[in-house]
Amino acid sequence: MSTRRSRLELVFDILIAIQNKGGRIKPTHLMYKSNLSHKLLNNYLEELVEKGLVTVEEEMVRKKKAPVKTVVISDKGLGFLSEFRRMREFTDAFGL
Repeated sequence: MSTRRSRLELVFDILIAIQNKGGRIKPTHLMYKSNLSHKLLNNYLEELVEKGLVTVEEEMVRKKKAPVKTVVISDKGLGFLSEFRRMREFTDAFGL
């Protein structure tokens, strides 16, 4: 049985999913990639936007009448990913 992900691991999973899609992703795809419910993803996205790790952009698409939302990772979000990887390597090196 797997263990539950910590809050930081959830944030890491969200940001890595965005980065792996070229830095921008639709919220529905992000929900599936990060394995979160719609409600939980929205809660985390609100916090990540407040902290400046991601932005949510809306753009009009000709075929659709409603704007399409896209989640974009910021430079601060990329910095978080880099530091989190360093921290993970450090703890793994000592078997923690």
